[in-house]
Amino acid sequence: MRTFSAPATVLFAAALLAAPSLRAAEEAAAPAAPAEAAAARAAAEGAAWAPAAKASLARAAAYLAAQQKEDGSFSNPKFPGLTAIALWALEGAQDPAYADRIARATDWLLAHAQEDGGIYTPVPGRAGGGLSTYNTALSLSALSFLKRDDAAFVSAILKARTFLAESQLEGEDEFAGGFGYDRAAPHRYADLNNTAFVLEAMRRTQRFEDLRPAGEKKADLDWEAALAFAESLHNGEDAGESAGGFAYSPADAKAGTEKTESGKVVLRSYGSITYSGLLSLVYCRLDRADPRVRSTVDWASRHWTVEENPGVGDQGLYFFYDIIARSLSVSGAELIPREGAATGAGAVDWRAELVAKVVSLQREDGSYANRNGRFWENDPVLATGYSAISLAFAAGLLR
Repeated sequence: MRTFSAPATVLFAAALLAAPSLRAAEEAAAPAAPAEAAAARAAAEGAAWAPAAKASLARAAAYLAAQQKEDGSFSNPKFPGLTAIALWALEGAQDPAYADRIARATDWLLAHAQEDGGIYTPVPGRAGGGLSTYNTALSLSALSFLKRDDAAFVSAILKARTFLAESQLEGEDEFAGGFGYDRAAPHRYADLNNTAFVLEAMRRTQRFEDLRPAGEKKADLDWEAALAFAESLHNGEDAGESAGGFAYSPADAKAGTEKTESGKVVLRSYGSITYSGLLSLVYCRLDRADPRVRSTVDWASRHWTVEENPGVGDQGLYFFYDIIARSLSVSGAELIPREGAATGAGAVDWRAELVAKVVSLQREDGSYANRNGRFWENDPVLATGYSAISLAFAAGLLR
C-alpha cells in the first residue's frame, strides 16, 4: 500500500470533516436515497450560480433531445455507452417533457443486452471490438436512475451486473483487479477509467441484488483487488509534482512520464484520471480521513483549474468537467483548498467555478464540442452529454 504523510493543505481536513462521511455520500449516490438527494438539491438551490446552471442544463437537454434517432439511440449506435451518456444527461435535467425520450433510449439500451448479459454491440470477427465492459458500465449507471422494478428491467440489470463482475481481471500481474474496455480483448489490459466506470455502476445498482431470484448466485466485485489496482496507479509522496495524483494504466501513461529530483521515473499524474482515482477510492469505501483520499485532493488543490484538463491540456476536457462533478459530489468535498490555503489563501467553491466555466463554453444551439477530437469529444452529442451531467451533479439534481 502506498504511504502518504499529511498534506500541507490543512484546509482540506476541515472541509472533509464538515462534509458527510464517504460512506454516507456513497449511499446517497444511489437513487434509493431521496433524502440525501433532496438535501444536496436544497443546498445548491440558493446559490448565486444556480439559475445559470439550470438554464444551461435545460438548453443542453433540449439540444440532446433533438439529436435522438428514431430508434431511440444517440450518436454512434455501435457504442451504447454514447446513448447511455445522453440518457444520463436527460435524467439530470429532471424535466417531465423528456419522459418519452428517456423511455425510448432505455428500451434501445435494453434491446442491446447480449446473451452474456453485457450491453454492447458485438463486432463480428473482432474480439473485444464491442468495448463490452465500457459500454455495459455506462449503461448500468444511466439505467440506475430509473425508478423501475418490473421483471424484465430487473433481470437485465442483474445479468449486466454478473457480466461486469466476471470481467474483473484476476491473477497477480499489474492489471489484476482492474477492468479494461472489453474482457474479450486479445491482449490482457486494464486502466483506471474503465475501472472507475465499473465500480460506479456496481455501487449504483447494488440494491438490485435484493431482487435476485432465490438460489441464484449474487454478483459482486473483489473490491480489495480493485482497490489494489487503483493504488498501483496512485503516485506516492516520492513522485515529485505527480505526488498524490493518478496515472491511467500500467500500459499507457497518457500524460507521459517525469523524472523526480531523486532520479525516479514515474507515470505523470493528470486531471481527469486523478478524479477517476478519487471516485474509485470513494467507491472502495475508504474513510474520509484516509491519507490516500487526502493526498488525492491535495494534488487537486495544487493543480486546480477549469481552464484545461491539467497535464493534458484540452484533451478530454468535457469528460474532465463530468468527472470533477461526479467525484467531488460523491466524496462530499464541498471545497477544494487552494495551494497555500494553510496561510489563509482561501478555498475553491468548485461548484461555482465549474458551473461558470461550463456555462461560458455553451454554444448558441445549446451544444458543446471540443476542438480537440481525441476521445471523441468533437462529437457534440458526447461533449454535450458530459457537460449536462456535470451541471446536474454540481446543482445537486443528480446525486
